[in-house]
Amino acid sequence: MSIDGKYKLEKSENFDVFLDKLGVGFMVKTAAKTLKPTLEVETQGDTYIFRSLSTFKNTEIKFKLGEEFEEDRADGKRVKTVVVKEGDNKFVQTQFGDKEVKIVREFAGDDVTVTATVADVTSVRNYKRL
Repeated sequence: MSIDGKYKLEKSENFDVFLDKLGVGFMVKTAAKTLKPTLEVETQGDTYIFRSLSTFKNTEIKFKLGEEFEEDRADGKRVKTVVVKEGDNKFVQTQFGDKEVKIVREFAGDDVTVTATVADVTSVRNYKRL
């Protein structure tokens, strides 16, 4: 199964509480809660590119499995990040900084479930292939 493609956010649970726990500012959090971003996935050999595209802000991470890289988190902090693959369809991203954040992207056919956890707060977002 190819994971490459574009996926649109369909459903979001507990995202605002997750952003609160992360320490995202009021204005950014307010904007983020109203958006229906598109997740764009591209593979280039052993390199993966995950983009989140919206009218407010676009983000991109480009990585090789198991190799640490730096990224700017939603709260504006620069953190070290590692992504590993579990099984055929699950990508587990861990961000290391003042707060450890775990983001699991699970691909199942035309659906992607993104589960993000910081401390004791978990958000689940569901995307559907366009």
